[in-house]
Amino acid sequence: MSEQIYVGVDIGGTAIKVGICNQNGELLHTYEGPTENDKGTEVILHNIATYAKRIVEQSHFEWEQVGGVGVGIAGFLDIPNGIVKFSANLALRDVRLKDYLEEQLGTTVRINNDANVAALGEAWAGAGKGVDHCVCYTLGTGVGGGIIINGKIYEGFNGMAGELGHMQIVPDLEAIQCGCGKMGCLETVSSATGIIRMAKDAVERGDRTSLSLVENIMAKEVIDAAKAGDEVASRIVNRAAYYLGKSMASVAVVLNPQRFIVGGGVSKAGEFLFDQIRQEFRKYTPDRASENVEIVAATLGNDAGIVGAAGLILRS
Repeated sequence: MSEQIYVGVDIGGTAIKVGICNQNGELLHTYEGPTENDKGTEVILHNIATYAKRIVEQSHFEWEQVGGVGVGIAGFLDIPNGIVKFSANLALRDVRLKDYLEEQLGTTVRINNDANVAALGEAWAGAGKGVDHCVCYTLGTGVGGGIIINGKIYEGFNGMAGELGHMQIVPDLEAIQCGCGKMGCLETVSSATGIIRMAKDAVERGDRTSLSLVENIMAKEVIDAAKAGDEVASRIVNRAAYYLGKSMASVAVVLNPQRFIVGGGVSKAGEFLFDQIRQEFRKYTPDRASENVEIVAATLGNDAGIVGAAGLILRS
């Protein structure tokens, strides 16, 4: 019997990335094409199907070897029925994506939230490989998350499990409103956006910091300044790490994962950030719940979404 392969699709507002994985989660081929979001729903759907076919055509595999196609997409989804209810960055609303692709491609299709899919990618073939229970944080514009239990994505009853960035963890007196409308979410302090906001606030207050000399403050500049010993930047990074570690302590006593995996742009701060997160985690977690629990960096980078999407066929 010929080797079976799995196609993963990562849909973004600008580009659609497609990959072929084998049954071990190894990424064998990739392809990327424009989403063409401005041309509307029908064009987006056509492009997804076309790129999925094209990557197989450009490989040495045959379509008959495809065991299924998985799709990762940001938005509100009806996962069991494969419906995109709403996606903020895409012209997709109440679209039966699973049914459309199964008709066009003639194979099994599964869809899931992009953060869940990235978590599955790391669990299957990245920093969580060989671990059955892990929780993933993605520190980017916001704070995304994904929960893997017994090697599979845990979605909750309506797909909202793993929204780690919206844990309301910042005390009322320090809290600001999150984009979700609630106050004090983790995302407001531990995302790249939160770090930038705190840095700009410090500059506007007139705090003595090298960041006042930076024209366009980004999270990297804040982290670099903290590494160089800037006290204001250090306080900001400490605060981000403090709430990340404290949130993990809460997750640990509910889910008891073996490993926390942290990815996204902010995670590139490396051990400078991770050491602080681990310290706070140990401080707030009961010994038994923290025993042998690891906090590590994600390893798949931008490929996590493709790999995890392909993994939906085998591990969901």
